[in-house]
Amino acid sequence: MLPRAGRLLRSSGGRWQQPLAAATSGRSLPAPQMLCLRQTGNLKHHKAACYGTLVPSDEVTVSYRYGLPVVTLMLPSRKERCQFTIKPMLTRVGTFLQDIQKEDKGIKRAEVFTTDGSKIPATALMEVLLMNDFKLVINNTTYSVQVPVKEKWSREHAVEAEDIKSLVHRLFIALHLEDHQLRRERELLQKLDHLREQLVPLEQMKAKIATSADAKTNKLLWTGLALLSTQGGALAWLTWWVYSWDIMEPVTYFITYGSCLAFYAYFVLTKQDYVYPDVKDRQFLHYFYRKSRSQHFDVEQYNKLKEALAEVEESLRRLHQPLHLQLPIQEINDQD
Repeated sequence: MLPRAGRLLRSSGGRWQQPLAAATSGRSLPAPQMLCLRQTGNLKHHKAACYGTLVPSDEVTVSYRYGLPVVTLMLPSRKERCQFTIKPMLTRVGTFLQDIQKEDKGIKRAEVFTTDGSKIPATALMEVLLMNDFKLVINNTTYSVQVPVKEKWSREHAVEAEDIKSLVHRLFIALHLEDHQLRRERELLQKLDHLREQLVPLEQMKAKIATSADAKTNKLLWTGLALLSTQGGALAWLTWWVYSWDIMEPVTYFITYGSCLAFYAYFVLTKQDYVYPDVKDRQFLHYFYRKSRSQHFDVEQYNKLKEALAEVEESLRRLHQPLHLQLPIQEINDQD
């Protein structure tokens, strides 16, 4: 008995053929809109059939429960619906995908894309993902996920939530502040001792170099005083004993003009006024750095250690003053 028109017969080769009745009658059958096949057996032998299969829109859903988003999806291997509660501000996309793979060992590939096909990185937060619709790819199946619009909190609920957060923060500080202070103080004291141990040999070498540079600077100052005294005595001798003032007056004029020229040259070269304390400090630093190079004293390392030591001491000072723990350094300096 021949089958009726519209039925499909399967040949031994596994290919679909038209019924014999339709073939013999010469009539053409209407093309089917969709051919749905039910796969049996191991899924890995039917990858070609699964790829491109239309997925119902309710396979993956997103809903909100107690203010948290809940993603419900059908596990492909066990054919069970599973719910994943998401913490949007803490959970990342990569963590969510790993949780899905842990729940179903048959999932070898899990990725998330935007509706236009752009891949969402694993480091993105779920809060950003749940702002718009997206596509979830599990193995070779693509699910189109529609994210519902979250109801906005009223102003009173938002203020109440902020008050609760502030209260929890104050309670946490009240319960853990003392332990944090002790632990932080131990860390700072250990760092302080380590810095001081590193500075001990550098401080000894610096003291020797500073002593040598200071001695040379003082020697240069006394030499300048001796030369000025000698110059004054020579001018007085030439004026009263050898020549007269009429002859020595042009000489003193050019000496004064030469001194002004020397002071102006000092300003052009150093961009500083010829002030005696500044000149002394400049000459001291000149001798100090020259002696440091000969003694292999690392000035930059010494300065970095001193700055680190000052920061640790300032942190300890703030730690010992509880009122200053939550204040920026700028405000503390303004109060001091």
